[in-house]
Amino acid sequence: MSPLSLSPMSQPAPELEDVEDAIVDGDVAYTRGTAQAALRHRNFLIIYLGTFASNIGTWMQNVVLGAYALKLTGSPSFVGIVFFAQLGPLLFLSTTGGLLADILDRRRLLVLAQFAQMVLSFALAALVLADEPSRVALVAVVFAIGIANSLGAPGLAAILPTLVPREDLQGAVALQSVQMNLSRVIGPAIGGILYANFDAAPVFAINALTYAFAIVGLVWATYPRRVDAHVEERGLRRLLSGMRIVRRDPLLTQIIVTLFSFSFFSLAFVGLMPVTAEENLGMDPKSTQYGILYACFGLGAALGAITVGTAFAQWSKARLLRPGFLAFAVVLAVFALLDVPGPAYPIAGLLGYVYFIVITALSTILQEELEESTRGRVMALWIMGFGGTVPLGVLVGGWLENFTSITAVLLAGSIGALVLAVWSAPQVLIRKGAHDART
Repeated sequence: MSPLSLSPMSQPAPELEDVEDAIVDGDVAYTRGTAQAALRHRNFLIIYLGTFASNIGTWMQNVVLGAYALKLTGSPSFVGIVFFAQLGPLLFLSTTGGLLADILDRRRLLVLAQFAQMVLSFALAALVLADEPSRVALVAVVFAIGIANSLGAPGLAAILPTLVPREDLQGAVALQSVQMNLSRVIGPAIGGILYANFDAAPVFAINALTYAFAIVGLVWATYPRRVDAHVEERGLRRLLSGMRIVRRDPLLTQIIVTLFSFSFFSLAFVGLMPVTAEENLGMDPKSTQYGILYACFGLGAALGAITVGTAFAQWSKARLLRPGFLAFAVVLAVFALLDVPGPAYPIAGLLGYVYFIVITALSTILQEELEESTRGRVMALWIMGFGGTVPLGVLVGGWLENFTSITAVLLAGSIGALVLAVWSAPQVLIRKGAHDART
């Protein structure tokens, strides 16, 4: 989501007055910086609900697309190609999307990106109605959807801070993380049922319709549409200006390096969960058992994000990061060593919980540091790290698993998290500019 030339602290006063009036009039009290406080802001609530509905549709399509690709060809390699077509553009085009978010009218950019994904998802639904659809056309349409997503995602990430006052930003970031993970649980559950009963085309068509919720929210809500960023560079240097912005700020550099390292070295377990279930836990990845395991992980992640916006809302996120990494390292190691399914369910939930405490803390530190005129370009790097680097880690982890074991791959990720815990010393983060005040 994208901001205007206003900073997150310069939100329209009437919203703050409305909240204060609510307290004076006897409405339920709340604490600034919590998820509850963020939901009291009309513009945030409108866009939050619209994108939540759209993300559920997206995950309906994502889970069915992989299953459909495997059914169509019987080739795991083709499934991998389709997976890369979905997420690969985030690696290569997020910087372009971030630049566009800082120099164009953000509302027009975001609505156009959502509309393009809607049309392309309808095209995908029409394509799979054929008994033998073209493999090339299928990959091309999915890749086009990925391009539209990568061009719009930085803008969506950038407007978040403009929807709430700065003192409620932590709660807003936490709620976005909750949305991300609940959609990963709800979407696959609905998509799986629909696919089993009605095939793939209706699922893709329903996903296309859910983009309308995001479009309505983006049009209805009020938020800054331009940041009037002055970008001096031209050509390739202009596209890479986000990296220049990060390099000259020690705190931004540390957060982005931490995110890329965490995504590549420690998060391969997300993509290799079916392998872990089959080889270590004796679960069939196509079974209800595995579905419950993944749901436990997703629900745990949602609860972790909620906790950052509620119980940990008053905590300095710079001081929360190190214990978060330590907890993640321990829980991932335990999960790697399990060889029976029973304990795997609560441990998977706990793994998701600590995983998203770390991610939400990192995101909050980053959002609090950014200026409005540069937010789109820097958030593009965040999206590259969080959305585009994990698949690379999964590819390398899957290759290493052929020579070692899935347990060894996960334990290596645990060691990586321990290194990041040492790297994330709170006094260093605070010295570099991270906020230490308890809100």
